Amino acid sequence: MSEQTNSSADTPIFQVKKMYIKDISFENPNAPQVFMDSQENLNIAMNLGLSNNKLDDDHWEVTMKTSIIAQDKANEKLVFEVEVEYAGLFLIQNIPEEAISGLIGVDCPGILQPYVRQIISQLTVDGGFMPFLMEPVNFRAAYEQNLANNAKEEEKPTLQ
Repeated sequence: MSEQTNSSADTPIFQVKKMYIKDISFENPNAPQVFMDSQENLNIAMNLGLSNNKLDDDHWEVTMKTSIIAQDKANEKLVFEVEVEYAGLFLIQNIPEEAISGLIGVDCPGILQPYVRQIISQLTVDGGFMPFLMEPVNFRAAYEQNLANNAKEEEKPTLQ
């Protein structure tokens, strides 16, 4: 008989425990007049921010805050504004410390983003507009750019 070893205690674990809306807002302050104007020439401004919070040794909350402002190009009148703060609770166990920042900065937002995209699309439709389809985000490229920027900041000489 061969002896089996129990290596499950050291098995890396990355799980989504829960995803949820923390805050949500849709504003359509110029309705119904805005529907009488053409909505083909809109100026769209989108901001996306990420934050994370270590809850205990194994659990992280990663939050994606997205805001979209649509204005009429002709008169700069606000057409609609959307804000969504969407989060996920992630279980991260037995993963090397140096790999955790990549999970939190790339993988977790990559999991959250399609849900944020769907929520925003549905909010704009429910607000009386065409669906706003948020473009996919390359979180790997953004993460690597952020690492490169941080490395450059550390290389700068300090003034004394």
